[in-house]
Amino acid sequence: CRELELEDDPQNSACIEGWRYIPVRIIDVPGLLKDAWKGRGLGNRFLSAIGQADALIHVVDASGSIDEEGKITQPGSGNPVQDVMDIEMEIELWISHIIDRNKNQIKRDMNSVGIIEALNKSLTGIKTHPSHVAEALNQAKLMDKPYKDWTPEDTLEFSHRLLPIIKPTLIVANKMDLPSAEENLEKLNEYYTHSLVAACSAEAELALRLADKSGLIKYMPGQESFKVVDEEALTLDQKKAIEYIEEKVMYKYMRTGIQQVLNTLAFKLLKMNMIYPVSDDTRFSDGDGNVLPDVQLMKEGATPIDLAETIHTRLVKDYILAIDARTGLRLPKDYKIRHRDIIKIMTQKRSTSKKA
Repeated sequence: CRELELEDDPQNSACIEGWRYIPVRIIDVPGLLKDAWKGRGLGNRFLSAIGQADALIHVVDASGSIDEEGKITQPGSGNPVQDVMDIEMEIELWISHIIDRNKNQIKRDMNSVGIIEALNKSLTGIKTHPSHVAEALNQAKLMDKPYKDWTPEDTLEFSHRLLPIIKPTLIVANKMDLPSAEENLEKLNEYYTHSLVAACSAEAELALRLADKSGLIKYMPGQESFKVVDEEALTLDQKKAIEYIEEKVMYKYMRTGIQQVLNTLAFKLLKMNMIYPVSDDTRFSDGDGNVLPDVQLMKEGATPIDLAETIHTRLVKDYILAIDARTGLRLPKDYKIRHRDIIKIMTQKRSTSKKA
């Protein structure tokens, strides 16, 4: 809205001081117990939830205050690096178990469709694609090895390679304001050199949002600072809490890290683009006059047809063309929509018949 010098009317999202905040669905999966892949505890339910996710945010206690059984312990005695390894292993074993459970079907299917399609068919429940399977097979050096000759180690290696492809993962080092957290953050970065590790303090973010809601401070999620509205109105405990957050979080890490985690996941790992669909390409509005009412997160490489499908399947059936609302140019069906595009989808009008 700043760029267009317009005041927007967000309907499916929020606009705060010119920044658009888009809701995303987050599934909270409690810590998995060892052998969850075998069904221990609520393992199957939790792992099924992971299977439906597009990406994973692995939150670990960077202060080391959680032991291997998930119980609270003294800061520094837990091992965040091992925590990440244990969870990843549980998911990899679960994927391997799915493959083993379907091995007879895979052997039958591969005779007609090949190993890639056969494996993908057995794993569609965890949102795989043939290209994902092919990439994992190549990385595991199993593309040319007959499936009937696979060992349990081969299956696990394939699962190990497949996991980061189908579930891009961001490791979040939480509680960065506590002792020993900085040291553990370094260990996480050293061990997971091929993964993204983010520092954050969820408690600080919650405190700032509540203080902003109460009118004590002015704070916008993701900001590098906050402003106290009336220092004299603060209690002694509130002043201490604000000073603590300033010293232990904002001064050290510039932000609480929470908003940055979501941004990194959406735009870097999942390679999403923000697209604004409109009905009126001259006013950038919908049929009710709301300016830039909705924003859709679309995968890199998506086309106007893909955008139409996210809005309503009928738009795909009646699709004629798409228009770039900024330039007025007609866009081809195979146009790759770009970040912050404003697009109008034009459809053919359906005739209606009246009964006499």
